[in-house]
Amino acid sequence: MVVRMRHTHAHTANRRSHHALKAQKLAICECGAPRVSHRACAACGRYRGRIVVDVAAKMAAKSARRAKRDKSEVQK
Repeated sequence: MVVRMRHTHAHTANRRSHHALKAQKLAICECGAPRVSHRACAACGRYRGRIVVDVAAKMAAKSARRAKRDKSEVQK
């Protein structure tokens, strides 16, 4: 079956012209690390001058989970 009212190639291309990916805008944090705008810094956990994420506690918990996993793998 042939579509009766089909879009032209130009019409389709005009619609798709907005589908391109845009590069992220990076800001510089107080600690000097690049970070995404309107997001907390992944390096220090600060946003707008105050600490909102405790990065040190997250790293300690992650290393503890990793050590526990490695210990259980050795026992197997």
